[in-house]
Amino acid sequence: MRKLYNNYISTFRGLSVEVWWLSLITFINRSGTMVIPFLSLYLNKSLNISLPDIGWIMSFFGLGSVIGAWLGGKLTDKIGYYKVMLGSLFLTGILFILLQFITTFEGFCAGIFIVMLVADAFRPAMFVALSAYSKPENKTRSVTLIRLAINLGFSAGPAIGGLIITGLGYQGLFWVDGVTCSLAAILLLQVLHPKKSKIQDEVKVDNPVSAYSDKAFWVFFIAMFIFGFVFLQYFSTMPLYYKDVHFLSELEIGLLMGFNGFFIFLFEMPLIKWLEDSKYSKVKLIAIGLFLVALSFVVVTLTSWLGILIVGMFLMTVGEMIAFPFSNAFAVERAKKGNQGEYMALYAIAFSIAHIFSHNTGMQMISKFGYKFTWNVMTILAMVGVLILFLLMTFLKKEKDLKGKID
Repeated sequence: MRKLYNNYISTFRGLSVEVWWLSLITFINRSGTMVIPFLSLYLNKSLNISLPDIGWIMSFFGLGSVIGAWLGGKLTDKIGYYKVMLGSLFLTGILFILLQFITTFEGFCAGIFIVMLVADAFRPAMFVALSAYSKPENKTRSVTLIRLAINLGFSAGPAIGGLIITGLGYQGLFWVDGVTCSLAAILLLQVLHPKKSKIQDEVKVDNPVSAYSDKAFWVFFIAMFIFGFVFLQYFSTMPLYYKDVHFLSELEIGLLMGFNGFFIFLFEMPLIKWLEDSKYSKVKLIAIGLFLVALSFVVVTLTSWLGILIVGMFLMTVGEMIAFPFSNAFAVERAKKGNQGEYMALYAIAFSIAHIFSHNTGMQMISKFGYKFTWNVMTILAMVGVLILFLLMTFLKKEKDLKGKID
């Protein structure tokens, strides 16, 4: 047991102090994002908005995310990651508090668009900061530590969110979201000011390549869009499935989703360390992760047994644990040849565009064809994503061979 513990702790060694601070800031921020998993339930139950209309609201959520990520990438390349992160956190805190006072469909479309525009400017800036604070050999583990912070926050968030809804109602969630974003901004101001931070990997490119002209990265972009499209069903339509088909309460839904984050917190870093030492490429590992997510949609349709929801969540969680860190690390590595903010913005935009179409399409499909049909479509789409990733491996091999001939 002691050896197991020491091996677990050793997977965290070598990461910079700045990466640990950035992880803590991310944890505080993400632990407050408990509104998001319950957003579809809040809109449906408290504001009496129909499922198709909720789908449109989620599309505005995604549209704001796309523009926010693009803007965040541009600003990061111009004014630096620190200013972008600080401004995004402070403004997001204020906007989340104000969002609770909007009660109309049109107003919520506009409100969620503005909130996500400001909030997701943080993402490309955070990725560039993470790259700067990490030694080259620690990139994937640094990304994994950030994801641990995110998922520990998500594991606490939904569970606490369910308790807050039970005791204070949905309005309490918006206040907690706003306050935690502001606390994260204050901590950032105190510990990661440029004068106090040590850069581990400063990348300077004399003739940067535009991310928009990188063909291999566009193939990767399409695969990440598909991954995001399928994965995001777990944060909009799947909670409705839990409630409508299996009759789970908000607290039970929160605990089930909390299992996802807690499991990732315990096992992702050792898993990533083990996979890093394997012979598999980053892209092949991403494909394996996406395949497991596809499998999670298959199993929930096999039986009405309540425990199958845990099996499905487990498969999705392991798939996520593999796909996210290695896709993030692939993007960071690729970004070294160009404008880092631009590359990381494009990576974030793949998931933001998924937000536009994923929630809306899922809601519309469930409304017209039911849950089982929708889950089957998600399975097929995920498998298409796996095939695209194998295509990317072929593309990268040709690129490597061509570079070898030139050299």
